Amino acid sequence: MEITIFGKGNMGQAIGKNFADAGNDVQYYGSKDTAERLGDIVVMAVPYPALAALAKQYQTKLAGKIVVDITNPLNFETFDELVVPADSSAAHQLQKLLPASTVLKAFNTTFAATLQSGKIGDLPTTVLVAGDDEDAKETFKAALADSALRVLDAGKLKRARELESLGFLQLTLAASEKIGWDGGFGVVGTNK
Repeated sequence: MEITIFGKGNMGQAIGKNFADAGNDVQYYGSKDTAERLGDIVVMAVPYPALAALAKQYQTKLAGKIVVDITNPLNFETFDELVVPADSSAAHQLQKLLPASTVLKAFNTTFAATLQSGKIGDLPTTVLVAGDDEDAKETFKAALADSALRVLDAGKLKRARELESLGFLQLTLAASEKIGWDGGFGVVGTNK
C-alpha cells in the first residue's frame, strides 16, 4: 500500500517506520514540499494549528483517501486545555474540511519513542483508531499488521474527543516529568 506522511518530525518518522516495516511504500512531505501524488492512506503528522491549512491546500487530492489525524489540539501556551469545543474534536473538524475523504483519528495517544520501539514498558504499543468507516479502519489496521504495533478499534469518529483528552493527559504527564517521553498508557487484554 502507498502511505503519504505530511510531517518529517519525530512522530512522522516513527509512524512511517512502522508502515514501512509492515511492507508499505512510504513517502514524506515537509511544510515546504509540494505533494504531487498522495497514497492510499495520508497521515497528517503535523501540529494541530497546521491541520486546517493543509486540508484546504490538498482538499481535492485528498478526495477518496483515508486521512489520519494524529493531532492533540492543546493550548500550548497554557498547556491547560484543549482548544476545540467540548462537543467536537480536531478529527471532527478535519472531517468537515474534507467531506470527500474518510478521516480516522490515530497515533495521538502514543509518543514517537513508543512507536519507534513498539513497546510501552513490557507491553506492545497499542494504536487506538476511531472513525465512522469500518472498511477504512480495517484498511488502516491491515497496513500496520506486520509492524510491531497493535491496532485497536476505539469506535466511531465521535470517540476522537476522548482520544484527544487521553493524549492531552499523557502529554501533560510527560511535560511535568511524571512519566518519560518513552512511557504512556498501555492496553492489556486485547486481541491483536
